[in-house]
Amino acid sequence: MVSSVFSVFVLAVLPCFSLEVLAERGPSSPPASTASYDGWTRTSDYVTVRDGTRIALDVLRPAYDGIAEKKPLPVILEQRRYNRASMQGGRVYCQLDRGDHPMRGVGASGYVYVVADVRGGGASFGTRTDPNPPMEVLDIYDLTEWIAKQDWCDGNIGMYGISYGGTAQLTAAAGKPTHLKAAFPEMAMFDLYAFCYPGGIFRRQTIQTWSQLTTGLDRNLNGPAAPVDRDNQGQWLKAAVEEHSGNQDVFKDSVSQPFRDAYMQSSKSPQYVTHSASSHLEQINQSGVAIYLRAGWWDVYPKDMLLWYVNLKTPKKIVIGPWNHYSSEGFNRSEQMQGWYDYWLKGIDNGIMDEPPVRYYTLGAPEGSEWRASQTWPPPSSRYRKYYFHAGPSGSVHSVNDGLMGPAGPTAAEGDDRYVVDYATTSGTVTRWTLSGAPPNYPDMQTNDRKGLTYTTEPLKEPTEVTGHPVIHLWVSSSADDGDFFAYLEDVDENGASVYISEGLLRASHRKLSAAPFDNLGLPYHRSFKEDIEKLPSEPAELVFDLLPTSKVFAANHRIRIAITCADRDNAETLVLTPAPEVRLYRNATLASYVELPIAQGQDR
Repeated sequence: MVSSVFSVFVLAVLPCFSLEVLAERGPSSPPASTASYDGWTRTSDYVTVRDGTRIALDVLRPAYDGIAEKKPLPVILEQRRYNRASMQGGRVYCQLDRGDHPMRGVGASGYVYVVADVRGGGASFGTRTDPNPPMEVLDIYDLTEWIAKQDWCDGNIGMYGISYGGTAQLTAAAGKPTHLKAAFPEMAMFDLYAFCYPGGIFRRQTIQTWSQLTTGLDRNLNGPAAPVDRDNQGQWLKAAVEEHSGNQDVFKDSVSQPFRDAYMQSSKSPQYVTHSASSHLEQINQSGVAIYLRAGWWDVYPKDMLLWYVNLKTPKKIVIGPWNHYSSEGFNRSEQMQGWYDYWLKGIDNGIMDEPPVRYYTLGAPEGSEWRASQTWPPPSSRYRKYYFHAGPSGSVHSVNDGLMGPAGPTAAEGDDRYVVDYATTSGTVTRWTLSGAPPNYPDMQTNDRKGLTYTTEPLKEPTEVTGHPVIHLWVSSSADDGDFFAYLEDVDENGASVYISEGLLRASHRKLSAAPFDNLGLPYHRSFKEDIEKLPSEPAELVFDLLPTSKVFAANHRIRIAITCADRDNAETLVLTPAPEVRLYRNATLASYVELPIAQGQDR
């Protein structure tokens, strides 16, 4: 699994020379401004920010026949965690050396592209005390104001970036830089705690691998960062890397602090609460920065991005496609970005703000109708419908219980399924959590289903669309005083093959519900403060948690399945007890377990 995550992160660090393949369908591209640039020029230097830290940046200016445009242009700024430029074979490779980089097209239409190493990373000086240092908000403010004063900038600045660079744009807006007017965040984190400890369960492999990657980059162990132009002997780069040795060990801090209100020694603060990007919502909304969000159903952040969308009060749009963390098939990123920047930075009325603000791809929809548009999220056509768990058999899988699932509530006074926890259960080693997983990368889930509890509908009489956020309600008891619960939404075909669609998870001791400090789309919110932790009592307890959002058409004659396990060996850290506990899941008239599925209006079976 570690190699899978590392290989995907390397795509963000090293140049990639393959051309992006674009499908014919997808969100329409607005009319773009035109220019005749055929390349770019690169210069690199340090900018000193307010606390004296020197930040390394590349300035990539559009050029024709090797001569940079002299007139001032709008600027797109990216703040990179994974090196603004690298050295390979004695040559500098900048971001635009990547053949598929969307800024190649944007820059050629008349934009300057500036790429900065974050403080404590690449060739920049400084140290990092947490994953989202508050000083970065001030760094971006100082960088944008410095850029605005340069003779190659016309005073209009936008931002771009994916993953860390996506989140960085949103936190940058919180600083309300005078000249920052538009951003295009892709696959951005909303809640740091929910990323590290979703449902209170530690994603050890993902966090450990990310920590190893960034540590290697910060210490120049994964291939050297490029020095700035004036540092021809590399002495400044060497001095900067020495300062990076004081950076926070993200994995060490995370593994030792399992609660949202944990106080981190390295940052001297409860960083999950105070340093999550979402903690800056009020300031971001005051900034007025126009924000276009790109999300993916198979990414780690589809819920995060939708939370960004519903909580932002600035001009906004969102597109959600059939993508993992780094894919974008069917979506011309360069054209969409250019249209966004043209509107907000060049004042070109290209109609991009006249389109519906929400565009999303529906998996399994008939060809040609996959892309949908809505004025709101969730779409107004979605209505929750309960699917209750029942005794089986469904005859569709050889699981521990092979239960049924349907809209009729249970009527029996008693009914439960017993399950001895199997710690070998796993959703696979190439998943959304390795940043590269999506069907068909996930294995046939029936292999995992056989080791857990399953609840499966009868074959569907007609296509059924689920669009929104499934929510699960489990009544459980256990011979142990705690336990982890994983729920998978799956699509089962006529031959019994089961395809992963979504998942949710919750540690039973984190089950207490609280009011969210933001618009949580009406979904259950677990604050997970230390004082909220409650061990499982001897009597049954209810666990309520949501699954990651999706938009999926289940075909006629297919079945919808919910699979329940108590471990995901390759993707989450669960305490292994000996002997393994016995869990009881209740499904009777008094203690009814069920899933709420957001069914498109008019489809209720």
